[in-house]
Amino acid sequence: MLQRFYAADKGVYGSSGVAYKDDLYEAVNGKWEKKAKIPADRAGVGGFNDLSIDVENKLISDLNKMGELESTTDKPELQEAVRFFQLALDFGRRKKQKMAPVMPLLKRAIELKDFADLNAQAGSWYETFPVPFQFSVEPDMKDTAHNAVYAYGPGLILPDTTYYADDNPNRDTLLATWREMAVKLLVAAKFSEKDAERMADGALKFDRSLVPFSKSGEEWVDYPAMYNPEPLDKFLTHSEMLNFRKFLDDLLPEEPGQIIVTEPRFFEHFNEVVNARTFRLLHDWMIIRFLIHASKYLSNDLRKVGDTFHRAITGSQKSPNKTKSAYYATNDYFDEVIGQYYGEKYFGDDARQDVRKMIDTMIKVYEDRLAHNDWLSEATRKSAIDKLEKIVVKVGYPDKLRPLYSEFKVDRQASLFDNVQEFDTLILRDMFAKLAKPVDRTEWGMPGSLVNAQYDPSRNDITFPAAILQSPFYSLKHSASRNYGGIGAVIAHEISHAFDNNGAKFDAYGNLKDWWTKEDLANFTKRTEAMVAEFDGLPYAGGKVNGKLILGENVADLGGMSAALEAAKQSKGVDLRAFFINWARVWRGKYTQANMTARLATDPHAPNVLRANMQPRNFQEFYDAFDVKPGDGMYMDPKQRVHIW
Repeated sequence: MLQRFYAADKGVYGSSGVAYKDDLYEAVNGKWEKKAKIPADRAGVGGFNDLSIDVENKLISDLNKMGELESTTDKPELQEAVRFFQLALDFGRRKKQKMAPVMPLLKRAIELKDFADLNAQAGSWYETFPVPFQFSVEPDMKDTAHNAVYAYGPGLILPDTTYYADDNPNRDTLLATWREMAVKLLVAAKFSEKDAERMADGALKFDRSLVPFSKSGEEWVDYPAMYNPEPLDKFLTHSEMLNFRKFLDDLLPEEPGQIIVTEPRFFEHFNEVVNARTFRLLHDWMIIRFLIHASKYLSNDLRKVGDTFHRAITGSQKSPNKTKSAYYATNDYFDEVIGQYYGEKYFGDDARQDVRKMIDTMIKVYEDRLAHNDWLSEATRKSAIDKLEKIVVKVGYPDKLRPLYSEFKVDRQASLFDNVQEFDTLILRDMFAKLAKPVDRTEWGMPGSLVNAQYDPSRNDITFPAAILQSPFYSLKHSASRNYGGIGAVIAHEISHAFDNNGAKFDAYGNLKDWWTKEDLANFTKRTEAMVAEFDGLPYAGGKVNGKLILGENVADLGGMSAALEAAKQSKGVDLRAFFINWARVWRGKYTQANMTARLATDPHAPNVLRANMQPRNFQEFYDAFDVKPGDGMYMDPKQRVHIW
């Protein structure tokens, strides 16, 4: 635990009165955090959250204005987004409709008799209702020029398997909240109170049966462990009740030669979970999950009921208001369309080109660091540089939208729910159709309006949406040092993902391939183990940090800071204090207790306060900038400092 001291010397302490050398995060953000208030409909505020709120407010205002004018845009996809927003915002109509939009499908679900009945309508059922497995078409990890079929488990009610432990203090309360929510939705759908309670208990029992065979958050961050290809004939043997072949035939344009199983433990035990004895429990589970999803698109009262469990998980006090909920629903289906609009209006091509130059600079810095790396062999170093040079950079927003969006046509006479059902079907069919097509490497994984950034190991590309490319991360008004401590570190962070514990297992074309010498890999693993040890067990929010869960992001943070520091030192008028202060400012955040608990169990990123404080302690430049000495709160023995990239 970092000690906190108050400094007397001018320039040594932050606005909170805490010395930078004792607690960088508190010195920079302490005063802000005391005053910051979390909005009732949110689970936190801070650097990322505040930008998201600003983006959200701009887009809601714009959508409202375009709606009033029946949209003046000449872009048909954006026109449809505006129409969808208007439909979602018509809560008077939604109130009159109540549960009516879902009743025809609910009747179909209620009438499901057995597995034979389910198999007979396999594809159409999959397109409409939850099932105890998921298929997805994605790039083949070992042949990323081609798509492949992946099989997943269905997911759990609680955020992570760790929530189900007997000693977890939140388990019973959260499950009771979910049960109460489920019963209310079932009663609203004309089930008796007695039947509703029985069905909710059945669904909870089915959910609990999934837990021993589901992956934990720690297991999910091991990407290569997801790659378990099985010949189709072998995969088909995993279930005695469900006809997987019928589902695949109905959904796919061609028969796959293999299925890549992401959760082997789940499918190996599939018959223990899905069998004749558990059909009724599964049936209850499917109906309730269907209703929870549907509730977002029904009356305002039902929307709020369906949001109950989410609020309990995140700790937010109330549901988003009607306008925000309409925006969120619109963004769920038109995110790339809205993101392109946001990027063009609020970011522009000039800023996009300026950021591209910064990215090019950071890549060159990274290349130089790799070229002069003192622990990699020549062979591995050359492969690493080759991978770096082949990274595809995506900045701001896509110039072209995916063809899928041209198929989204809002039917103003139909209910919001019916429109959503149509769009969901189009999305699924578009995804499955990719099996017969080569991988489109031009697709974006994030919309331009998202305050985030991404590295995709299977495509070896990095994406920086327009929404993150603003203060405190980046501004033409900021000094170079401040920008490098913000967006520079974020850029280098995403580049570093190409060489984190997962990215290092994918080659220049995104293929899962061993390109390291044994000696280099052993050295790399030893260094990453030191990073696990640096964070593992640190106290946070009443729990302890899992160093393995957050390893990949920590390696990227470390590499990002290393490269960004190097770039900052090469810039004119370098000010490393400004660099580290903006680093800490970017990670400011204040969250509800429930949200912090959930993030601790599921988020592969370290908690914000630890991201701000732990990484600088690994760099001598920080000690020099703030005159950090043994005994100061931020001091770390040189032998314990981690160096990778």
